[in-house]
Amino acid sequence: MNYIIYLISSSLIDLRRNKVRTFLTSLGILIGVLSVVLMMAFGFGLKDYINKEFETLGKNLIMVLPGSGFSGGGQGMMGGIMFDEKDLSKIKRIKNISEVAPIFMKTIKAEANGKTERANLLGTTANALKMTNSELQAGVAFTNVDVQKKRKAVVLGAQVAEKLFGQANNAIGKSVRIQNQRFLIMGVLKKLGSIRSDDDSNIFAPYTSLLSLNPNKTFFALYLKTTNDEVVPRVKADIKTTLLRRYKADDFSVTEQAELLDMVNTIIGVLNIALIAIGSISLVVGGIGIMNIMYATVTERTKEIGVRRAVGATKKDILYQFLSEAAIVSFLGGLLALILATIIVILIQPIFPAVINIFSILVSFGISSFIGIFFGVFPAKKAADLSPIEAMRYE
Repeated sequence: MNYIIYLISSSLIDLRRNKVRTFLTSLGILIGVLSVVLMMAFGFGLKDYINKEFETLGKNLIMVLPGSGFSGGGQGMMGGIMFDEKDLSKIKRIKNISEVAPIFMKTIKAEANGKTERANLLGTTANALKMTNSELQAGVAFTNVDVQKKRKAVVLGAQVAEKLFGQANNAIGKSVRIQNQRFLIMGVLKKLGSIRSDDDSNIFAPYTSLLSLNPNKTFFALYLKTTNDEVVPRVKADIKTTLLRRYKADDFSVTEQAELLDMVNTIIGVLNIALIAIGSISLVVGGIGIMNIMYATVTERTKEIGVRRAVGATKKDILYQFLSEAAIVSFLGGLLALILATIIVILIQPIFPAVINIFSILVSFGISSFIGIFFGVFPAKKAADLSPIEAMRYE
């Protein structure tokens, strides 16, 4: 232990002799570690955020989509398979289903107060907002009575309300023109944030009030909830059996939350690996910088090495001395990178859910220390292999 303390203190004394060079050497590692830690913070933060969003929807949510699901979603909107009220009626009769909400979707222009805003118009039933855990910040949602009586009532997304009326409360009771038809604004949804900002551009309306836009009463998707989590596989199988009586197997997909979450997590995982790999390039550059500086240091301190060997220092002592200096420089770079990354994450958290966890901390120190030792071993070995007599004669 005393030997380790001596090595560290001796290395710190040597590093203080040239503070600017020490800082510049650490800077290369700082940039590399900072890149890796920030990439991990973005990746883990995004993954945690998406997992929480899926948890709020519940594990018993099932989505019936055209084609191969979200990857084939455009097919349904571009003239492929579309579900209808007959499908809706048959699925409602399946056991262990508590709620079903059809979704008709069309991109439109909403007009009010002399302003125009592009939005996604979603024709559905009264229970759709509840099923997707969409909360109101003002007003009320339309009801089953509104659906039955085909009332032209809408609930606006936060972004649409702000663009057209300035504030959510200003929109309640007003009307908005959609495809030359006036709809009464009954409520405005809470803002969902930067990650789901597209959903803030949604407008919900009773699907029965959109017959001019959807005369055949067809739907892009069907959302449903089961009575509990355990019956999800059985209900999925029943839905497939029911729809296969009308469609081919490739015409639709039945997706549950867990499957969709696994797919998203897989994509995020691959993206994280790619981003970390890109960030690691700067780590290698920083490591090469340490190696170059340490080689220069060995050359400058050749006579000093010779004196130490002459008074009894072994090859291992010289090797450990230079290795400890390289490791400390690298460690300091990693520490500064972690501090800087923490500050950056705190600053951007209001707009992006980045997070630094214990794994990121361990990786930052582990990588920085490894880089210092790996790239420091070559110049350290060169110093250790110097002949004491030749080193003392070096000018």
